[in-house]
Parts: sequence; structure tokens; C-alpha cells
Amino acid sequence: MDDAPIGEPMIAGAVTPGESQPWSDRGRHLLQEYLPAVGVFVGVVVVWELVASSLDLQEFILPRPSAIGTAFVAEWPILQTAAANTLFEAVGGLAIGVLLGVAAAFAVARWGRVRDVIVPVAIAISAVPIIALAPIMSNWFGILNPFAKMAVVILLVFFPIMINVVRGLTEVPAMAIELMRANAADEGEILRKLRLPNALPYFFTGLKVSTTLCLIGAVVAEYFGGSSEVLGRVIVQSSSRLRFDITWSAIMVTAAAGIAFYLLVLVVERLVIPWHSSLRELES
Repeated sequence: MDDAPIGEPMIAGAVTPGESQPWSDRGRHLLQEYLPAVGVFVGVVVVWELVASSLDLQEFILPRPSAIGTAFVAEWPILQTAAANTLFEAVGGLAIGVLLGVAAAFAVARWGRVRDVIVPVAIAISAVPIIALAPIMSNWFGILNPFAKMAVVILLVFFPIMINVVRGLTEVPAMAIELMRANAADEGEILRKLRLPNALPYFFTGLKVSTTLCLIGAVVAEYFGGSSEVLGRVIVQSSSRLRFDITWSAIMVTAAAGIAFYLLVLVVERLVIPWHSSLRELES
């Protein structure tokens, strides 16, 4: 017989505290969460096709989704190569920018003098438009050098990572620090057991923002020259030939890559910090 508390009837399908949700419940929750977005996307594509067909819009104004799909299939070898090269630049710049941002955040959180130097410079760099940075980076590192595009991505990624990690390392409850010090914890233990766990949610917030910025930075930097086998140049060259079906295909590839990056960060976040309150609320 089940060990149910006296006076509390067992409810079929109930989840007791500490017990994980059944896979059927999780699947239903995910379906309820993402089905509206999928429905809206499909509805927009259908309406787009119908409006473009009924109004007989020229392709240079707004190509039909069917024409974009046809161009996507026909130009897939070119788009595949271009996407691989652009992703190399975006991911490379993202990785370097994240490492530099985290390193700067630890220095800023540890030493006040470093904060007074780095933060104003980071704010000034983040305020400079991408279209102003891209030609400068191409001139410094060479227009055909992929690092010229990575440098733009690094500058875009550095600031959100640094600011978020600094907040996570410094915005720790004073009572928690006093409690650890009262128990003879040194600064290293406070960093490992208190500041780092507190900084992880902030880090992933900055990383989710950076995954979008890295693709934007890479594609915009490619507008100013370089190899023709990148998404930015495919967009420029196809639009100059009025092949906007190819232009939209390249844009769709870029958008799909951005969504994939974001979802990958979400999965890693759930694996690394499943204890965080925001994730528990999503699963409840």
C-alpha cells in the first residue's frame, strides 16, 4: 500500500515535491510554449504569399516565400559556403570577446582603479556605430583577413559580457558575505562559493545578447569588402543584381543561425544553472 499521509488522498498523476515532471507533462508544456510562435510564423508566411500573389508585387519589392524557397534550394551550395565562413568569423569573435569581457569583469570587480579606466572606454567603444568600426578594422588587419570581421564582433560582444559579469560579481547580498566571513571564509572561498554562482545567471544573460550581436557584427562588417563567399557579400551582390529572392534567402540563413545560437545558449544555461529561480519558474 502507498505511504500516503493520513487525511491526504493520493491523486493520480500528481507530482510530489522533489519529484521531476513526467516527460509527457514537459512535452505538453513545451508544446504550449512554442506552438503559438510556430503558428504565428506559419500564418505570416501564408499571408505573405497570398498578399504578394494577389497584388502581383514585383520581386524587387517583396518576393514571395515560394520564390525565396526556390532560390534557397538553387543557391544552397553558395549559401552553405557563405554561412560557414560567416559563422567562423562570428563564433571566433564571440569566443574572444567573451574571454576578454570575463577577464575584464574580474579585474573591474576586484580593483576599483581598473574600473575607473575600463568602464568609460568600454562605454565609448559600445557607442560607436558598426559602420564606423568595420572600415577601420579592415584597414588595420586587411580587408581579406577574417580577423578584421572578428575584431568588430569582439568590440560588440565585450561590453554586454563585461557589464553583466561585473554586476553578478558585485551585486551580492552583504549579509551573505558577512556570514561567510564570520565562518572564517577567505576571499577565494567567497569568490568560488558565492560570487561565481551569483554571476552565472548574469553571464548567460550577456551571452544571449552577444549571440545576436556577433552575427549582426559579422554580416555588417562584410558589407565593406572582403571575400565574396560570406553572407554579407552575398546579400550585397544579390541585391545589386535585383535578385532579392537570393537576398532574402541569405537573410533567412542568418536569422536561423541566430535562433540556433540563442537556443544553444538556453540549453547550456539549463544544464549549468538548473537551480536558478527563473528556470524553475519556466518548468513549473
